[in-house]
Amino acid sequence: MSLDLSSYRDLMLSLLPELVLTGWTLVLLLFVAWRHHTVRDLRIAGGLTIAALVSTAGVIWWLWWHSTRVAGIAGMVAADDFRWVTDWIFLGAAGLTVLISFAYLEREQLLAPEYYVLLLFGTLGMMVMTAGADLMVIFLGLELMSVAVYVLAGFDRRRARSAEAALKYFLLGAFASGFLLYGIALIYGATGTTNVGLIGAQAGMMGSPSVMLLVGLALLIVGFGFKIAAVPFHMWAPDVYDGAPTPVTAFMATGVKAAAFAALFRIMIQGFAATPAWHDMLWWLAVITMVGGNLFALAQRSLKRMLAYSSVAHAGYLLVAVTTGTPAGTSAFLVYVVAYTLMSVGAFAVLAAKGRNGESDVTIDDLGGLAARRPWLAFALAVCMLSLLGFPGTAGFIGKWYILIAATSAGQTVLATILVLTSVVSAGYYLPVIMAMYMKPEPIEAAHVDVVLDRWGRAAVVAAVAGLLLFGVWPNRLLDLARSAGESVRPTVTAPTSRQ
Repeated sequence: MSLDLSSYRDLMLSLLPELVLTGWTLVLLLFVAWRHHTVRDLRIAGGLTIAALVSTAGVIWWLWWHSTRVAGIAGMVAADDFRWVTDWIFLGAAGLTVLISFAYLEREQLLAPEYYVLLLFGTLGMMVMTAGADLMVIFLGLELMSVAVYVLAGFDRRRARSAEAALKYFLLGAFASGFLLYGIALIYGATGTTNVGLIGAQAGMMGSPSVMLLVGLALLIVGFGFKIAAVPFHMWAPDVYDGAPTPVTAFMATGVKAAAFAALFRIMIQGFAATPAWHDMLWWLAVITMVGGNLFALAQRSLKRMLAYSSVAHAGYLLVAVTTGTPAGTSAFLVYVVAYTLMSVGAFAVLAAKGRNGESDVTIDDLGGLAARRPWLAFALAVCMLSLLGFPGTAGFIGKWYILIAATSAGQTVLATILVLTSVVSAGYYLPVIMAMYMKPEPIEAAHVDVVLDRWGRAAVVAAVAGLLLFGVWPNRLLDLARSAGESVRPTVTAPTSRQ
């Protein structure tokens, strides 16, 4: 189905998923304004959130099934397989977050159903970002997502650490948005447009890029570097991840990161294929992020901070996929972000069941004896840790393997080598978690008696672990879907040879 965005009907059809989710969000907002005091109100709000996510996913499936495309160069909105697949990832991350939030919010006495409204607004921002074919639309989606997540990070108003996380995230996020907006302004000054496709066409006609375009591109990358928590722009991530409520941390580590990378992919591949400078910028950013993230994680004893620095390291792996600048790299990104979403949500769900008051004080040694007391929870966390490590038989291994294939095919052999070496280093902080659960005694008697998940939390963990194992041994359908989506994002002009 081909869409002509100059037609109002076709424009509304291209925005149908966002419109459906917006409608549900307004309904939920009205409900929350009416009922927002009891546990039952909180549960009803969570149920409405699940209904909103499922119905939006159904609309996206309908558009994908009918092969919806934009005729010619997309104006403000893109419609391709890349958008539909990334939207499913965002909705999946949000859905899993809701499932692990039910018991958590009740246990921590965070009886404010506005939590789910913010979660939907954040997801809507992600969808707008990946739908944007214009830098201004991408920026609007980014700000909608960011403002919602700023509030979610400080949702536990009784804890000073949560307030600190929200303040740090807001200040550094606003700082990053300034870089991003100034970069967009310079790019507009150099090319006369903010449309991603037309930027690619203008850059291709320039021959050698102007200084203004290069400076704008550099500022754009700095802004996205903050959003994806790449070294050295990662300084906010450990404290924010540590201070935010654990389900919110899972949402930030998966959906927020995936949305920023999806927008970065579209901008770089479609808009700057004729500008080779960005390959060098991202090449170095990937190297220092992979090395720095893994080395910082090695020194952590707090499980939550270790997972935060681990998220930084995985941003480096995803940057390798971006640096290739090829459809294979885009496909590898999609495969890896699906795996990363499952393994991160699973790990944070188990952490939420183990800890109290934000889980900041849960160390790796505190997991000692968990396998004896709660064998299924220990098994789930072990699968997530092995998948994060990239152990064969898990989806994490398939994701890293696909990134390696994309990198070597694009001539990025040095990056591929560094990815392998830093993955080996990561064993130094993933395997001790498994060793503590299976080889160490409980730190105190009955230390894990109260470590339980409700039925919704169990459903989220089962779905995550089943997905990791299923895609680890039978990834064909996922690879086919990722390949189709990756090939739908094509440069406006032929890309020059990238860094070897």
